[in-house]
Amino acid sequence: MTDSPVALITGGGSGIGAAVARRLLDAGHRVAVTGRGEARLRGFAAELGDPDDLLTLVGNASDYDDVQTAVATTIKEFGRLDTVVANAGFASHDTVAEGDPAGWTDMVLTNVLGPALLIRASIDALKETRGRIVLVGSVAGFVNGPGNIYGATKWAVTGLAENTRRQVTDWGVGVTLIAPGRVETPFWDGNGLPPGQLLTADQIAETVVWAVRQPDGVDINTVVVRPLGQPN
Repeated sequence: MTDSPVALITGGGSGIGAAVARRLLDAGHRVAVTGRGEARLRGFAAELGDPDDLLTLVGNASDYDDVQTAVATTIKEFGRLDTVVANAGFASHDTVAEGDPAGWTDMVLTNVLGPALLIRASIDALKETRGRIVLVGSVAGFVNGPGNIYGATKWAVTGLAENTRRQVTDWGVGVTLIAPGRVETPFWDGNGLPPGQLLTADQIAETVVWAVRQPDGVDINTVVVRPLGQPN
């Protein structure tokens, strides 16, 4: 449908981003997803049967030119923009006192700068549709972990969500922070899954879609989702 809502998801080729894309497509949305890996995006689209309502865009979430291009291309292709989901992010899985600083810059830029760039690039379009900004944070942005630099980036996302809400709410734009606990996704690749029960990407995607599909005038702001048994 040409008037159906449109969502743009960064880091949408796998994990939580891909799960959100699937659920929004099933709900009748048109969806654009970005990612750095063209092969991964092509594989994701092929897995879904290359639907007309899915647009895949190669780009770096921490590069403003790429982000602006993604927003402009989405609007050109679909005619509007109702939701952005800042999902791109990763962890270096080390600590401030013993880790390798070589991996920190890209992590900080992707996890912290990336969502801010997406907000900046999309806000004019979201004002027109009275749309929604969704930031994918983490429980690590509420609970301190020993030496956890990734957690520090997610504390920044927690602050960015509320700082943004206070500015854009008067423009009719909603802001939702989704903060998952342990989720079984490619986030853990090469490091092994943590012990205990894990959430699935689909479970987090269901929460995102629930927030996006609230009635007009309802602004869901902060949702922390843990698996049962996660103490921290």
